[in-house]
Amino acid sequence: MASDQQEILGIFTRTRALLEGHFVLRSGLHSGHYFQCAQVCQRMDAVERLAELLVAKVQGFSFKTVLAPAMGGLVIGQEVARQAKVRYIFAEKEDNVLVLRRGFTLAPGEPVLIVEDVVTRGGRVLECLEIVRRAGGVPVAVAMLVDRSAGQARFDVPAVSLLELSFPTYPADAVPDWLAKIPVQKPGS
Repeated sequence: MASDQQEILGIFTRTRALLEGHFVLRSGLHSGHYFQCAQVCQRMDAVERLAELLVAKVQGFSFKTVLAPAMGGLVIGQEVARQAKVRYIFAEKEDNVLVLRRGFTLAPGEPVLIVEDVVTRGGRVLECLEIVRRAGGVPVAVAMLVDRSAGQARFDVPAVSLLELSFPTYPADAVPDWLAKIPVQKPGS
């Protein structure tokens, strides 16, 4: 594992953001591991460092705005925008669908970087891509802290992540016995 990967994993471990147990992910899948990025977000030194590493990965993209989906992407999205010295907006749920609210708009052709904390299937990122296009902007890339999709989450724009870890996930009707014996938690995302 490269030294930056070790550093990133160390940050998640030190802040207790990488949990073990039996979890139901936002996607509905079950897993023995969970990334609770909210734990990292309590530590501004960790957020600042992770954003610094993420900004370095998106230097080749030109963007004027960062868009993050609530809740998971809020803190890291804002810090990426602060370090990149660009505008920051977020999408939030309305009737269980992500939308732009609070007067947020995009100029025609405005280049937008989408920032997310953890991607398992990529549903919220896909919603954000659509939001940007409907609002007249141009999504240029996706940046995420953790890609836990095992390469399955694909987008029609380039995507970068700080950490690519793949832990097995299981549909509710196919949870293995060893995992089913552990009390289930749904920590939220």
